[in-house]
Amino acid sequence: MTDFVYLASQSPRRRQLLDQLGVHHELLLADATEDAETLEAVHGREAPARYVQRVTGLKLDAAVARHRTRGLPPAPILCADTTVALGPAILGKPEDAADAARMLRELSGQDHRVLTAVALQHGDRRVQALSVSHVRFAPLSEAQIASYVAGGEPLGKAGAYAVQGRAAAFISAMRGSYSGIMGLPMFETAQLLRQAGFDL
Repeated sequence: MTDFVYLASQSPRRRQLLDQLGVHHELLLADATEDAETLEAVHGREAPARYVQRVTGLKLDAAVARHRTRGLPPAPILCADTTVALGPAILGKPEDAADAARMLRELSGQDHRVLTAVALQHGDRRVQALSVSHVRFAPLSEAQIASYVAGGEPLGKAGAYAVQGRAAAFISAMRGSYSGIMGLPMFETAQLLRQAGFDL
């Protein structure tokens, strides 16, 4: 039994949420030779839940291989991925500011889902979970969208927004896991960590 977990994610929000759980962690990040973007490619008309679980599994596969190659001490490896779904359409990370504005126009005045898959590898055992939350955006004006995009917050975020940032002012209703919308559902993550022997 170890007293820490490897986190295979660059997200500062996931680090913050693990800290909130009181879980010590070390980063296990990809190097320049790994193509993380290719892992996130959507396959045809893939359902959002299937997509986010598949991508999380691929990211965990890459992290396990990375851990082995680097000869690091044994410890559970945690990985997660988040996507936004508007109906059957997957809204990933925007390519640029114009793409972010397009996504926000689509979300304006609409209900959408935020899906976060979590997977944990502990020795030869892998466990996983899926969190699905529902979010409603109020109607957004072009000025609101332009101002938000200009601030840079949408870039690098699934669905082009961060629930813990300025976009909180756009959300008229929410049902599900706030931490899941941030990128790491704490209830499901704690359940997986307990299975690996953590006392949470």
